[in-house]
Amino acid sequence: MTWHVWSVPMRTKFRGITVREGMLLRGDAGWGEFSPFLEYDAVVAAPWLRAARESADEGWPAAVRDSVPVNVTVPAVGPERAAEIVRASQGCRTAKVKVAEPGQTRAEEEARLEAVRDALGPDGHIRVDANGLWDVDEAVAAIGALDRAAGGLEYVEQPVAAVEDLALVRRKVDVPVAADESIRRAEDPYRVRDLEAADVAVLKVQPLGGVRACLRIAEDIGLPVVVSSALETSVGIAAGVALAAALPELHHASGLATVQLLTDDVAAHPLLPVDGALPVGPVTVDPAALDRLRAAPAREEHWRRRLADVEDLLS
Repeated sequence: MTWHVWSVPMRTKFRGITVREGMLLRGDAGWGEFSPFLEYDAVVAAPWLRAARESADEGWPAAVRDSVPVNVTVPAVGPERAAEIVRASQGCRTAKVKVAEPGQTRAEEEARLEAVRDALGPDGHIRVDANGLWDVDEAVAAIGALDRAAGGLEYVEQPVAAVEDLALVRRKVDVPVAADESIRRAEDPYRVRDLEAADVAVLKVQPLGGVRACLRIAEDIGLPVVVSSALETSVGIAAGVALAAALPELHHASGLATVQLLTDDVAAHPLLPVDGALPVGPVTVDPAALDRLRAAPAREEHWRRRLADVEDLLS
């Protein structure tokens, strides 16, 4: 198996990062992406490598649809920029808006949501993601205020960190609750189901170990699924699209239109929305892009050691 290390600046600071890094692995079935965030140790990064190997060595299960509707992702930006992002989203009818940004006020969040609603129109869907940064009381107050500012929320994603608190919030608010970190970062992802803590399960291919692993979770957890990205290049996004395409039912737009958050991409034809959807299938990696986006030697060595550490753990 051959590998390449890439480094791409972000258009806007997102999840606290300004540059995204990772590896592409080439196997018999094609390309896989291994791009766990830099703070993740080998244990947390292990499923990310399993997912990359699945894509590179095995390929993906059969699809039941040939395109996947996606949401536009709106970072914690000002209202004018938020509206611009929605208008430039190539037909996305759902917007996922980041909230609970440290240092920002509720008024700033409400203004962002109002701008997104104006840009999206009355028939679009708006979901918000707090990344578990509220406590229960903060979440209950915030969800009500943001629901009014948005003119109705499709759901709120991970308003609090602990799954027990997620269950409490769900019982106190009228807006549906989605679980992300409570599934992908949990020792037991099914506690969300057992505690009736969520209405929607957010599944991400790399953190959960691959497309087939996610399909098993989707079947067992018994909740509507939203497939979301982990800020990958088009190679990683293609695996997310493969998951969304293989699900028996797809009730919500997927959170996979995130390549536009990067300033560049490794694919000859980046996976960007057309009429609010992404096509299903593998992407072609551009050799010129691999050269253009090649990480500095010190970063290549960092990722080489990181790959070796995770491979040792898995073996």
